[in-house]
Amino acid sequence: MAKPRVFISSTYYDLKHIRSSLENFIDVLGYESILSEKGSIAYNPDIALDESCYREVQTSDIFVLIIGGRYGSPASSQNKIQLNDFYNRYESVTKLEYENAFKRDIPVYILIEKSVYSEYETFKKNRENTSIKYAHVDSINIFSFIDLILNQPRNNPIHQFEKHIDIEVWLKIQWAGLFQELIRNRKSESEISELSKEVKELSNINTTLKRYLEEIVSKTDKFKGSEIIEEEEERLSKSRIKNILLDDIIIQEMIRINNLTLDEAINLISEPKNFKELSTSFAKINHETDNGKRLLEYWKTTPSVQERFNKLRATLGFNAFDKI
Repeated sequence: MAKPRVFISSTYYDLKHIRSSLENFIDVLGYESILSEKGSIAYNPDIALDESCYREVQTSDIFVLIIGGRYGSPASSQNKIQLNDFYNRYESVTKLEYENAFKRDIPVYILIEKSVYSEYETFKKNRENTSIKYAHVDSINIFSFIDLILNQPRNNPIHQFEKHIDIEVWLKIQWAGLFQELIRNRKSESEISELSKEVKELSNINTTLKRYLEEIVSKTDKFKGSEIIEEEEERLSKSRIKNILLDDIIIQEMIRINNLTLDEAINLISEPKNFKELSTSFAKINHETDNGKRLLEYWKTTPSVQERFNKLRATLGFNAFDKI
């Protein structure tokens, strides 16, 4: 039976007892713990040792990051540096392991020693002061690392710890919640599947009713009946188009950020004759003074935005703009 693979990332010498306890905790749960000292990482002789670690991170199911007082060894991609310089900036192996996990959207759980987090609070109030001596960390990079984590919009739960038992209790709660969410999501997917079937059946019923009504109306008054049918077809067509537009992220942002109605957003896309006019219209509603030049330059280097606007115009029945 497949086991969840849990990658443990941290510096080694200062946290080896924590790493050992965490390894036992994970194994007792029936999961597979991945630690560099355990020999569970397959090292490729053709690449640097730390590159093998990053590869292993990407095949893991859960990533546990432990931050203590040491920042760690520089990554192989870094030039020679002076490690005894507290303020020297560089990328550590642990930091790049974390970044690889985050990029792959692997669930991340971050544990920071309480003493380190306390000094981080001091650092935040004295960022420009290089005369302060910090007792519990060996590099300014640790604070920058914590900054990076806290600034992530999601997937960054943090827990402070003093003993290994603090870590185990917190991870038990977190992983139990993850398992519960998985069960609920499966139930929701089942309900959505059933709802989709019902919607499809309603669509079939609607088609049948439409055909009945068309037949009845056409026999009542041939001219008036055709007129009613055409009007209803047009109304339904417009309704479908509006629903399609409301699902588009550009339209959603125009409504939310620019405070436009759907009809105003449609007019903004429909009326211009080219991207230059479109950018000027955007500049006006945003009270810009550069007449959309900056926006036009951005669109010029982002073909996907041009394609999305042209797709919206096609949905509305208008010709595509020429590429910028």
